[in-house]
Amino acid sequence: MRKRIVSSLLLVGLLGALGAQAYGVTQQSRQNIKHFTAFFSVAGKNESSQNDMKAAIAEKIGADCEENWLVGQSKEEALNSYIASGEYPDFISGEKLLLDADALIPIDEYWDDYPNIRNYLTDVQWERFRQEDGHIYWIPQFCVTHGQDMGPTHNGEAFWIQARVLKWAGYPKITTVDEYFDLLDAYAAANPTMEDGTRNIPFTVLCDDGRFFCLENVPQFLDGYPNDGCCMVDPVNKKVLDYNTTETAKRYFKRLNEEYQKGMFDPESFTSTYEEYLNKLSSGAVLGMVDQWWQFYYSLTESYESNGLSELGCDYIPLPITIDEGMKNQWNVDRSAELDTSSGLSITVSCQDIAGALQFVNDLLDSDITRMRFWGEEGLDYSVYENGLFYMDEEQGKRHGNAQLNESHFCSYGYFPRVEGLLDDGINAFSMEYQPNEFMKGLKPDVRECFEAYGVQTYVELLGANEAPGDWYPMYSYSQSLAADSRGGAVRDEIDAVKRNWLPQVIMSNDFDATWTAYMDAYQDCDPDIYFDVLQEHLDRINP
Repeated sequence: MRKRIVSSLLLVGLLGALGAQAYGVTQQSRQNIKHFTAFFSVAGKNESSQNDMKAAIAEKIGADCEENWLVGQSKEEALNSYIASGEYPDFISGEKLLLDADALIPIDEYWDDYPNIRNYLTDVQWERFRQEDGHIYWIPQFCVTHGQDMGPTHNGEAFWIQARVLKWAGYPKITTVDEYFDLLDAYAAANPTMEDGTRNIPFTVLCDDGRFFCLENVPQFLDGYPNDGCCMVDPVNKKVLDYNTTETAKRYFKRLNEEYQKGMFDPESFTSTYEEYLNKLSSGAVLGMVDQWWQFYYSLTESYESNGLSELGCDYIPLPITIDEGMKNQWNVDRSAELDTSSGLSITVSCQDIAGALQFVNDLLDSDITRMRFWGEEGLDYSVYENGLFYMDEEQGKRHGNAQLNESHFCSYGYFPRVEGLLDDGINAFSMEYQPNEFMKGLKPDVRECFEAYGVQTYVELLGANEAPGDWYPMYSYSQSLAADSRGGAVRDEIDAVKRNWLPQVIMSNDFDATWTAYMDAYQDCDPDIYFDVLQEHLDRINP
């Protein structure tokens, strides 16, 4: 097995000079490559136009795709702009808004010729994506596992706290909201600033645009329910419950109000953009927050590496928080259960080569191409033991953390569908970050010390693992699919507007009880029972 160890800076220079020719991609072969375009309605980074792995994948499958991301607009503004023009990219983040605009092609009319797509989900799972006209218009990109789930991280929502805070307190057992905030208060009082004088921010919340759920949906978790998002579901009686009006919700927001009054709650939470929020976290100053792992973790890597923040103990640890002691939490649920049916990858009516586009997706799901997407090139980006197990030496590990190479060399096509779990060799995880030996090697010292103190080896062990609660899960997949002018959709949007208006006021109020009462009055004016009756009807259809 060949092994090339080249310093990152030298390698970047070489790749810039040689480009895709280093991977055998000739000018002649480039002319035979099909080129597609895609728009994903989330923030993201484009690879370099001379990306090596993109060129290598294109050489193997005969196609590539230019990915474009949300910049300077909300998702709704971007999608409505496409709808108004009637011109779309070949691929798009499909959802009900685009379906109603007749912008998407029915994938199920073609998929028999593309076995990797057809077999991506079971027949039962695919049925959950079928629309009222009987067709399927989008393919989920995430949470699809074939075989063993290899995930050691907690990708979902949690109360996160920096390792330095836990270490300072002697790694205490923290399981309730009050214990969590009491620890943040005590640490901030004893350590108002970081070593360089930067003022610590005890607690912040991401509220920007569609990420408002980080503030509003916490009560469901605190009562021990999983992330159904729009409601809680009593798994025994199969009843939909409203987490917005529970005593737990009132207790939680009252505690946030108390933290605000003490100056511990970041007052900029309600006005900060997503980018400004990430900048705060990248400074290492934020001690704790509620968020989903994928929304912050990958954006902090470069800053943490360059500023030595892991050495200062600034990495985030999830805690099994509930409202009262002794309750079972369900923050972490088997990832394969969190299949979101409300959106996915779609092919648009503007695509001039539907067969080629479907073949491109079909090929990206191939195990060998998955390896190229998420591991890179053997010998350069990873190595292989005699038993076939993939690993990275120190230099290869640095390559995966190199920001320049992540633009010019690696190409994961991260928002295209992927099969998680194991590659078809049966021993290697689909992505290096899910490989147990690489996960353990890649743990930052502050995280490793924390895990050892709590007697665990993974983030999942810290929270506890849970199976899917039922066939309905997650309910937010259904609620998000409701049209805005439908009976339930209209009330859903009114409820959302009321929460966006009132929850900041509740938290900042000098008279919490009075403001909470006014909030509940405004909430009831939305006739929320209409919405929850629609959710109950959906639950009853799934569990007759």
